[in-house]
Amino acid sequence: MEETNRQQKIAGVLQKDLVDVLQKAAQDGMKGVIISVSKVYVTSDLGVAKVYLSIFPSEKRDEIVKGIQSNTPLIRHEMAKRTRNQLRRMPELLFFGDDTLDYIEDIDKSLKGEDENPIKNPDILPKRKKI
Repeated sequence: MEETNRQQKIAGVLQKDLVDVLQKAAQDGMKGVIISVSKVYVTSDLGVAKVYLSIFPSEKRDEIVKGIQSNTPLIRHEMAKRTRNQLRRMPELLFFGDDTLDYIEDIDKSLKGEDENPIKNPDILPKRKKI
């Protein structure tokens, strides 16, 4: 089902403010880590927002996503303060790691000949779930 204009606007507001909140937290506690919000999907009832995070270096992705998930109530409270004039109700936030950059890197390595050729053997590429 296609997203409505309202869902897209709320997702855009959340994405912009989440970037500020998460990057500030990364500067304070995690040196050398870059966190970006790659995509936000809001459900049709505007009650849940799925947030996909790209994290560099990717080796720390799972650890950082778990840390962010454990701090979701604090992040949601900060987001509610920031968006109080734009949203009536703050959606519940669900955080997920985004592996798109790893997938692109694997394809790039394969095309450069560093790995087995995926054109001759497409089964070597991992299957991805659609978001």
